Amino acid sequence: MPGPGGGVVDRLTARPDLVVSGRRLVTPHGVRAGHVLVSGGRITAVTDCAPPGAAERLDAGDHYVLPGLVDSHVHFRTPGLTHKEDWEHAGRAAVRGGVTTVMDMPNTLPPTLDPQAVHAKARLIEGHSLVDLRFHIGADPARPHLLAGLDPSVATSAKVFMAGHHTAPTVVRDPVVLDAVFAAAARGGVQLVLHAEDDGLFALLDAWWGEPSRYRDYERHRPRSGGIVAVAKVVELVRRHGTRAHILHLSSAEEADLVCAAQAAGYPVTFELTGHHLSFTDEDTRRLGARTRLSPSIRSRADQDRLWRALANGEPATLGSDHAPHTVAEKSRPVAACPPGLPGVQELAVAVWTGMRRRWPEEDPDTAVRRLVRHLAQTPAELFRLPGKGRIAPGADADLVFFAPDTPWMFSAHDVESKCGWSAYEGWTFTGRVERTLRAGRTVWDASTGTFGAYDGRLLTAADSTRPAVAHAAAREG
Repeated sequence: MPGPGGGVVDRLTARPDLVVSGRRLVTPHGVRAGHVLVSGGRITAVTDCAPPGAAERLDAGDHYVLPGLVDSHVHFRTPGLTHKEDWEHAGRAAVRGGVTTVMDMPNTLPPTLDPQAVHAKARLIEGHSLVDLRFHIGADPARPHLLAGLDPSVATSAKVFMAGHHTAPTVVRDPVVLDAVFAAAARGGVQLVLHAEDDGLFALLDAWWGEPSRYRDYERHRPRSGGIVAVAKVVELVRRHGTRAHILHLSSAEEADLVCAAQAAGYPVTFELTGHHLSFTDEDTRRLGARTRLSPSIRSRADQDRLWRALANGEPATLGSDHAPHTVAEKSRPVAACPPGLPGVQELAVAVWTGMRRRWPEEDPDTAVRRLVRHLAQTPAELFRLPGKGRIAPGADADLVFFAPDTPWMFSAHDVESKCGWSAYEGWTFTGRVERTLRAGRTVWDASTGTFGAYDGRLLTAADSTRPAVAHAAAREG
């Protein structure tokens, strides 16, 4: 029978493996009280009444029960860069932040540019991951045709670097090659994800005034114009080829306006907001220096305000961490040689939640938590065709997060799980904390004991290689 969630079908099973009970289950149909029945690692029902005889029972009480979060933008550094990060440490950071599924980027050593590299990377990670995973393959400017015939069991998305930095393996600088990449991706039904800054523009500026030597000058040397020019190029290529394109770590007001205008015109282009662009401004970079030395750089408070308005309006498709750790020694280099990036998968959900509660204190928390779930679970799972992810519903994977929405706590270096050992959020007082994370019905993080679960995360493949990703507008309706 229908439950109070507005359409969730209650279906009892005989002796589930696990029953998760709570008064605030965040389902696709709203926040409701009830019981989540789990068998074989999957949700079999969301019910009003719990059946007797379950092997295990967990009561979330007044905590929200979220679907496992999906971070579609991480750099876990395997292979070749494991002095910065590895899958054991990064997975612990993820599950402490409520993230149960990640999509890893291709800029490793060697880079992940073809199916052979994807398979080799998967073999290295097997038995070392607390989270389920999928890879973005890299768009190789020497072989753009690979995207036209990409097997969706290997990857359904490809990363395009339009600007270079310390770990970018392949930068697509030639406009003819960039056009070929978009054309091949359109033929193959591949979702492009883009670092959309213009490398030629930055080279021109560097030749004129040199590279930055002080953090107070950093944003001016990597200005918003680089992103605006690149996003305009992406929109034109999407218009020409019909390629599905997702702009990563969008940083400025003008870029947001461009993408939203393109969406209104019917182009299949979406964008991501990162926790750090919502959390920090260029004033913080002047103060914190290397900790928030990022690419794209952190912008002004006016830009940050526009990004928060975008989130309020449901304009971004995804929230991502761009988890990209570097060692303290690497971050201690001179400004021009310091690599961009920070750890963030552990901090992402609580940082965004804290920002929402502080900016919109009168908003109903149920509305706020549904926004968080929409952009950090539901829509990334749909956009990247992640089977069974992003929702609490029958048939979905039993990835669940117990989230205490009002708990204040201070984040310290002692809390950092990333191998790099530092965070730009050290000293922040967050509102909201992940108390327990389950993947496939088993606990992988328990805050009450400080313990983790089994390192048996699995490689995800597309459920239906012929089905295109859900349009962003449709994804926002739920």
